[in-house]
Amino acid sequence: MTTKNSGPRGPRAAWMAWNRPGGSAGKSSGGGFGSLLDKLPDFGGGGGPLRWVGLAFALWLAFNCFVLVAEQERGVVLRFGQVARVMQPGPNLKLPWPLERVIKVNATQIKNYEDRVPVLTRDENIVEVAVNVQYKVADPKLYLFGTRNGDEVLKQAALSTVREQVGRSDLDTVLGAREQLAVSARERLQKSLEAYRTGLVVTELNLPDARPPQQVKPAFDDVNSAQQDKERLISESRAYAAKIVPEARGQAARVRTVAEGYKTAEIARATGDAERFTLLVQQYKNAPDVTRKRLWLETVQDVLARNRKIVGGDGRQLIWAPLDGASKPAMPTAPAALPDLVSPTVEATAPEASARPGRSGRPTGREEVVR
Repeated sequence: MTTKNSGPRGPRAAWMAWNRPGGSAGKSSGGGFGSLLDKLPDFGGGGGPLRWVGLAFALWLAFNCFVLVAEQERGVVLRFGQVARVMQPGPNLKLPWPLERVIKVNATQIKNYEDRVPVLTRDENIVEVAVNVQYKVADPKLYLFGTRNGDEVLKQAALSTVREQVGRSDLDTVLGAREQLAVSARERLQKSLEAYRTGLVVTELNLPDARPPQQVKPAFDDVNSAQQDKERLISESRAYAAKIVPEARGQAARVRTVAEGYKTAEIARATGDAERFTLLVQQYKNAPDVTRKRLWLETVQDVLARNRKIVGGDGRQLIWAPLDGASKPAMPTAPAALPDLVSPTVEATAPEASARPGRSGRPTGREEVVR
C-alpha cells in the first residue's frame, strides 16, 4: 500500500528518478546491462515485456541489415523480388526483410560433369564417347534468373554439342584425333550457353575416351586389325619403294649412258663407212680391176676367218683351228699335201660364179686339218 507522498515505485519510478535533475536513483541502480535496461523507455506504463520486444526488434533489424559475403561468393540482392544489385565479397548492408533479401552464389567453384553418350559418326558407325566438362558461374544474376536450371541446361547442351561434332567426323578421327573435336565442341558449347543465358562459362571440355559398343566390339577389333595390317603393308611398300626406286633410277641412267655411247659409236662408224665407201668409189674409178680383186680377197678372208669348215677344190672337208692361244688344245699335224685354193682369173668383167676363189701365196695365220 502506498501513501500519497510516496510516489511511483518500480522501474517507472526509477526511470523518473533518473530523469529528474539531481535524482539519486541513477546512483543506486548501478552500471552494466541493468543500467542499460533501465535507460530504455517503459512503454505502456509499466509494461516490461514491451521493452524486451523493442530490444529484440532492434537486434533483429541490425542483424538483418548486415550481410557478410565470403571471398568465393557473390550476393544477388532482390528488392521486392526484382534483382537490384550484386554484392561483392566483404561486409555489406541491405534493407530489412521483406524489402530486400540476398541469395548467395558460389562464383569460383569449378563444377564437373561427366557422362558417356552413344554417337553415330559420319561414316555410319556407332561409338560411345566419354564427355568431361568443367565449368563455373560467370554471371550470378543470369545463373539464377536467366534460365530455370543452368546446370541442367549445360548438361543437355554438352551432349547435343558432342553429338553434333562427332557426327560430322569419321570413325578414325573420333578414335585417334579427338583433340580438335574437343576444341570445336567447347567453342560451340560456350556459344550455346550464352544464347540460353545460363551465366556459366566452360573452363575445360575433354573427350578422354571413345570405344565401340560392347555388342559390336569383336567386329570392331577385326576392323582395327585389318586397318593395322593395311598400315603395315603401306609402310613396307613405301620402304621397298624407297629402296628400289633409286636403284631403278641408277640403272636407267646407266642404260641411258650406254645407249648414248652406242649412238655415238654407231654414228661414228656409219660416218666412217660412208667416207670409206666414197674413197673406195674414187679408187674404183681410177683402177677398177685392182680394186675389184682386192675387195674379193678381203671378202673371202673375212668369210673364212669366221668358218672352221673349209671345202677344198678336190671336194674334201678341212677343219682349221687358229694357234693363237697357249691354252687351246694342240692341233694335229697338217697332211703333207693340201689342196690349193684357186683364185679366179681377174678380167675386165666380173668373175664367173662357177669359179671358187682361193688364196695363194698369202699367209693366213691358220693351219688346215683333214677330217
